[in-house]
Amino acid sequence: MTFVLASQSPRRLVLLAQIGVVPDKIIPANIDETPGKAELPLVYAARMARDKAHAVRAYEPAAHILAADTVVTCGARILPQAGDSSTARQCLERLSGRRHRVLSAVHLIAPDGKARARLCSTTVSFKRLSLTEIEDYLASGEWQGKAGGYAVQGKAAAFIKALAGSYSGVVGLPLYETAALLRAAGIVCG
Repeated sequence: MTFVLASQSPRRLVLLAQIGVVPDKIIPANIDETPGKAELPLVYAARMARDKAHAVRAYEPAAHILAADTVVTCGARILPQAGDSSTARQCLERLSGRRHRVLSAVHLIAPDGKARARLCSTTVSFKRLSLTEIEDYLASGEWQGKAGGYAVQGKAAAFIKALAGSYSGVVGLPLYETAALLRAAGIVCG
């Protein structure tokens, strides 16, 4: 039985290892990740995980394919992955002093085509950030490629007053939900 992780995220690989799962292959899904017009964050996260899994299944139809997507939302707004410091700054300014949600969707397709999916929602509360804190964080470079412009597992941990839900989901892969999907498909965890 071949197990494929449909991701280019090194964090997801590390998280899977925490539950004793090592993929046989890692194949990033190359899909358009543009949200649809007026697409709700929950729908978007689930669609991204599903579309990533199906894109990789085209290359590995006889494998178990696991894909995930993590979305940071503030209200009904989907915050982007920060590709530049200006975007990261806008995200941090929006999150400063507010609660937001991090949605982590996981999608698993078995070789027989049966699909299983889970969605995890975590509420994160940020402290009010000073301009110096924002500048220092931007200078660290940790924000690069991160949804919402921050990495909970790094320096941004000092910004978080409270977290209700899945810490691993905020990092990029909700382990409880992922382990449940894998066990249901006969993949041993631990």
